[in-house]
Amino acid sequence: MKKTIKQYILENLLFTEDESAIQDNDSFLDGGIIDSTGVMEIILFIEETFGIRVNDDEMLPANLDSVDNLIAFVQSKQAQAVAA
Repeated sequence: MKKTIKQYILENLLFTEDESAIQDNDSFLDGGIIDSTGVMEIILFIEETFGIRVNDDEMLPANLDSVDNLIAFVQSKQAQAVAA
């Protein structure tokens, strides 16, 4: 999952394959990597790739603002789906 998310960010938002271009805990917003359109792109990507649904109230930096945050959020959503 981490490799998939990081590769997407690198290729689609940073336009590079250089993994050193971003650290897993780097803020996408603080680093100017994404804007509101980029947030929507990330949401679409994780919904399609991992089969989850991001609710409006979950569109928060705590969930979507770094590779680490995305991984934790996706894992949480997947665990909720299994428990349901």
